[in-house]
Amino acid sequence: MYKIANDGRYTFKNVLLETGFEYDGDEVVKTKTALFCVEIAEGKIVAITPNDPGKTTIDAKGWLMLPAFKDMHAHLDKMLYGLPWQAVSAKRRTVKDQIAYEQKMIPEWLKTSIGRTEKLIEFLQSNGTHFIRSHFNIDPTSGFDSLKHLEIALKNKEKTVGAELVAFPQHGLFYTNTAPLLKEVVKMNIDFIGGVDPYSIDGSIEKPMELITQLAIDHNKGIDIHLHEAGETGVKTIEYLINKANENPVLRGKSFVSHAFALGHLSALETERMAARLAEAGVGIVSSVPFGNTIMPIPLLRKHGVEVLVGNDNIQDHWNTFGPGHMLQKAKLIAGLYGYSSEWALSRTLGFATRYVLPLDDKGNQQWPKAGNDANLVFMEASCSAEAVARVSPVKSLVHKGNIVF
Repeated sequence: MYKIANDGRYTFKNVLLETGFEYDGDEVVKTKTALFCVEIAEGKIVAITPNDPGKTTIDAKGWLMLPAFKDMHAHLDKMLYGLPWQAVSAKRRTVKDQIAYEQKMIPEWLKTSIGRTEKLIEFLQSNGTHFIRSHFNIDPTSGFDSLKHLEIALKNKEKTVGAELVAFPQHGLFYTNTAPLLKEVVKMNIDFIGGVDPYSIDGSIEKPMELITQLAIDHNKGIDIHLHEAGETGVKTIEYLINKANENPVLRGKSFVSHAFALGHLSALETERMAARLAEAGVGIVSSVPFGNTIMPIPLLRKHGVEVLVGNDNIQDHWNTFGPGHMLQKAKLIAGLYGYSSEWALSRTLGFATRYVLPLDDKGNQQWPKAGNDANLVFMEASCSAEAVARVSPVKSLVHKGNIVF
């Protein structure tokens, strides 16, 4: 059996990498590939060399190597994964209904949350995910326990998964007495300040959003708010964040609206204008892709240069049970919804699973992997990116910062 060196140096042989596009006129008809050796050391790719099938090293068996996947919207702290099956209840129709239910159930869920969070991380890893943006509840019922338990689970998994954390006041900032807790948690080792439906939960757009944005500015945090409101208040909340980002350049590229369903209910002209404003302000959108009958204008947002991140959101919880826990399935869903069926378009769609790290650029030039890249890798039983997306090809191995997860 091949032994990894003490400095973490090892080599994969028989690694299938994409090398370019094959054209018929102007149309991309095939993705070209070849076999290589890929050397890893100290969490980095240090060399890519011609394949040596006789080399005594780790055999990648001709599997396609792609950038490992990133789930950019998850709730690792608050879910039913690892508990007996439970479908969503039709009795809880509103966000406030769910808040009341959470206030009752969170103390019970916290008893087993560390072990179940680790199991959920393992499930996401089994599908090729190595990095997760996770929201955690901050509210009078949870206190700081949701964060503490999540930090323990992530510490136990630190060699094999990366994460960034969003303080999420699910129960409102003022609907429950959460504002004082948010002012404390922002001083801790977290990355983003969250929020949820300021008008429908707290009765005001300005009051919650002013607190959220000012805390982010004062403590150098990002912003990632949940916004389900689809009407005028949803639009005005997005515009509030755009204005704040324009006034405070420190928020550019660090401010996001998760869901942002209001964008799926605008006229074509209004959507164009909003997309242009989002791009200009450096405010991104995080989507779990479709939601009921709401189809988000992802192609239009991307056309204007808006960063659109994608996540599973719910895997199995009391809000929804349809999250597949698989970023390639999300990419395939995007391809199906928006008609990305050509070789070229499917290969671009992979970017929604990898936060836009792609083996080939739009013209087919090889841009990944390169020596010096972090060794965050997934090996697929597929011939190319386009096939991996279209068929949700089997994940065979995952590597996080050079550590072989499986």
